[in-house]
Amino acid sequence: MNEPKTCASHRILVVDDDPSLLRLISMRLQANGYQVVAAESAKQALAELESQSCQLVISDVRMPQMDGMDLFGQLKRLYPGLPVILLTAHGSIPDAVEATQQGVFAYLTKPYEAEQLLTLVASACQRTQPSSSNSHSAQPAWRQAIVTANPQMHHLLEQLGQLALSELSLVLRGESGTGKELFAQGLHQASPRSKGAFIEVNCGAIPEELFESELFGHVKGAFSGATRDHKGLIQSADGGTLFLDEIAELPLSVQVKLLRVLQERKVRPVGATQPIPVDFRLVCASHQDLQLAVSEGRFRDDLYYRINGFELVIPPLRERQEDIPLLISHFCQVGAMASSKQFAPAAMALMMAANWPGNVRQLANVVQQLVILVPGELIDEDAVRRALREEQQWLGFSQAREQFERRYLAKLLRMTDGNVSHAAKLAERNRTEFYKLLERHQLKPEAYR
Repeated sequence: MNEPKTCASHRILVVDDDPSLLRLISMRLQANGYQVVAAESAKQALAELESQSCQLVISDVRMPQMDGMDLFGQLKRLYPGLPVILLTAHGSIPDAVEATQQGVFAYLTKPYEAEQLLTLVASACQRTQPSSSNSHSAQPAWRQAIVTANPQMHHLLEQLGQLALSELSLVLRGESGTGKELFAQGLHQASPRSKGAFIEVNCGAIPEELFESELFGHVKGAFSGATRDHKGLIQSADGGTLFLDEIAELPLSVQVKLLRVLQERKVRPVGATQPIPVDFRLVCASHQDLQLAVSEGRFRDDLYYRINGFELVIPPLRERQEDIPLLISHFCQVGAMASSKQFAPAAMALMMAANWPGNVRQLANVVQQLVILVPGELIDEDAVRRALREEQQWLGFSQAREQFERRYLAKLLRMTDGNVSHAAKLAERNRTEFYKLLERHQLKPEAYR
């Protein structure tokens, strides 16, 4: 079978500890127009990827030190979306099923026909074309903008999909840059109101003296300079969704009037004598704890209970590190900064170790900076260090490993509600060893129950 011309320029990394088989596969691929990088071990393969980008990896399964499945695990973490074809002389149906369930592109048992391999290679190359869709494209349209592999995030998205079918008011809470606006847009797109307007209001960006006019509108002559009628943002959301971002910044005087609108479902523009009926879904967001704002007298309790039909708390990026490679890959492939550049493993490790106080928004900015400023196809460790030098105080290797280990153990305890046996099983450690790790990091299981 002849491969599509668009695949001929693809570079393929072939990994096999048998030199003769490695040479044979390489020759077949080169004869069909592919560029080939050959590696005799998984360790060498990872080293090759640090210096050049590849669009496909073909690896033997049985290899000393690190086998093909272990290599795939590393590639999945460091280069999400990079297709991997595994070859083995000892395959079985359960092995193949397990491999494909974990995300391996294809699993071939030796001996195989050359045509078979070339067909799979062509298919994998099509997958890595710039125009090909991302792996999350099978999700509903409203979920595709939210790139995640984190179980907690998936649970939140499931809840969001269920809430979209109701008319409950929703409060989204999370640090700046975690994606609250994307969640609000997703709720709107998944709801029966999706054909209506989605009106976003940043309450922290509107001067206090303009709040009433902007939110509620005004009629001609209502005040000096009001030369015509002005439809407010609430009225503009009629039939759709009103998203009030950073609602804790809403002045108390405006909170009273918003409460009246929510109770009566009517808005009266400044200077008008008659209210106008409105029908909208309300979604609010804040990086602040609204209950604390209520207790401090900065937010009305009656408005809080009116808007808080349901609350979703979006975790910060530092608590979902598994999303960082996926997000980096996504940012490298979409928008004005679309690029085929890849991060070297050491560079990716630094990106995953960073604290990201600005969350996904900060990550996107750093990736954009690296894509634009770093020459060549590979972004190395030094480039990442320079990009984050002013934003992150870097730890030494031992400190970084200890910090990761502590966070990892704490996350396991949270997931299992402090059940040490369950947590140790998930960590693939025996209870005694797991207790020693907890003691070293001064983590007490009872604090998570």
